[in-house]
Amino acid sequence: MSKGEPRVHITDLVLRDAHQSLLATRMRTEDMRPIAEKLNSVGYWCLEMWGGATFDSCLRFLNEDPWERVRLLKAAMPDTRMMMLLRGQNIVGYRNYADDVVREFVRLSARAGIDVFRIFDALNDPRNMETAIEAVREQGKMVESTISYTISPVHDIPSYIKLAERLVELGSESICIKDMAGLLSPTDSYDLVLALKREFPDVLVHLHCHYTPGMASMAYLRAVDAGADILDCDISSMSMGSAHPPTESIVAALAGTEYDTGLDIGLLKEISDYFREVRKKYAEFESAFTGVDPAVLQWQIPGGMISNLSSQLRESGALDRMDEVLEEVPRVRKELGYPPLVTPSSQIVGTQATLNVLMGERYKMITKETRNYVRGLYGRPPAPIDPEVQRKCIGDEQPITTRPADLLEPELPARRTEIKEQMGTFTEEDLVSFALFPQVAMAFFERRDREERPPEEVAAIAAALADLIFTAAAITAPGQAPPPPKAPTTPNWSMAGRLDHHSRRNVAWRY
Repeated sequence: MSKGEPRVHITDLVLRDAHQSLLATRMRTEDMRPIAEKLNSVGYWCLEMWGGATFDSCLRFLNEDPWERVRLLKAAMPDTRMMMLLRGQNIVGYRNYADDVVREFVRLSARAGIDVFRIFDALNDPRNMETAIEAVREQGKMVESTISYTISPVHDIPSYIKLAERLVELGSESICIKDMAGLLSPTDSYDLVLALKREFPDVLVHLHCHYTPGMASMAYLRAVDAGADILDCDISSMSMGSAHPPTESIVAALAGTEYDTGLDIGLLKEISDYFREVRKKYAEFESAFTGVDPAVLQWQIPGGMISNLSSQLRESGALDRMDEVLEEVPRVRKELGYPPLVTPSSQIVGTQATLNVLMGERYKMITKETRNYVRGLYGRPPAPIDPEVQRKCIGDEQPITTRPADLLEPELPARRTEIKEQMGTFTEEDLVSFALFPQVAMAFFERRDREERPPEEVAAIAAALADLIFTAAAITAPGQAPPPPKAPTTPNWSMAGRLDHHSRRNVAWRY
């Protein structure tokens, strides 16, 4: 950090992890852009605004092109670093992809406007981060590698330092402690940050804690005492619960000290007021876990994972068995070698635990994902898998010991042939979206293409709708003089794109 800069910096997660944690990742680009100018003027170290589940959500639920979101926000906030969460070899999906897909995704993301790539692996297996780190360095962008923090008999400060050492060797300029369940106590926060700063004094240490059990703000203050450089926060109206500490509270707590962030509380309040109103639009997606839940400390289950378990049990008519599932999750986690509970390992452990309870016999039904995990296809487990569970899952088959992606052939050539057969013309970004989520992306492309109509056709549709409404009003109110027809108007287009070099207009609209 250059001379004269604040000793402690803030990254705000309001455009990504905050609404992923609280609003099921449903916030639209149209609700981000009006506040972009103020966000740009705050002086954040960076804004996390992409990656994680946002890519999938844009295509699947929001009818938005995720690549266009990056370009639009980068154009609106040119003075602020843009950061994304990259799931290592999983990219933004739920399985390992071939190296060619990883490299092309990183290249296009950097071109679109991503400045900082926060890279993690659910098992803390650095082999699953190597290609992504190398690809980011090739693009001249910043690598922030991640320690997925958890508590178990095999996870301790020496093991985390060993992981960080390998990540720094690979070229990481920053190390993020990613505490997805809020398990990091103030004391452990101090000890871990201090150890990292002593071992790697020239590497930035970035702390990311969810608020679920209520310790995150205390962990942040102790981390600052130990030398943490950057803290992850959410603007207050989108904070706490399964999200993160409030930005304004942390800024106020550090104000006037040697760690003063230099951020303007008044400006932050204006941003918070804006998002307070925006949040109301997404009330139907509100997480039930908006308060503090110390039970997480017992089960070590992130709030989002509890939501998923609740949904699975409700669909099975067995919501009353939630306590049994919560007790089963730690058992399954131990038997599978203590994986940190973060995407996709949290889904693997949670689903298997649910089946163990509902089937009345443990491992009577085993998911494909659990079998592949035991085979080593997700990476190296932190501890050996229980031999009996391994036998039930894969019999006498031996797990692989190589880097999982080494077994994968390049994927883009075949995907290019498939998308060309189905679409004819497509962009480089379309190809990567299709490689990541073939069915979801193709459904999005079809909707997008249908909605790309010339202005005269749009006007004709609007006129037809106006006539239909006028006729319906006349039919349902017999004997009354119908109102005069209004001039046709253009539907309420919610733009998520612009004309690009392929002359394909990416738009999402609601009428």
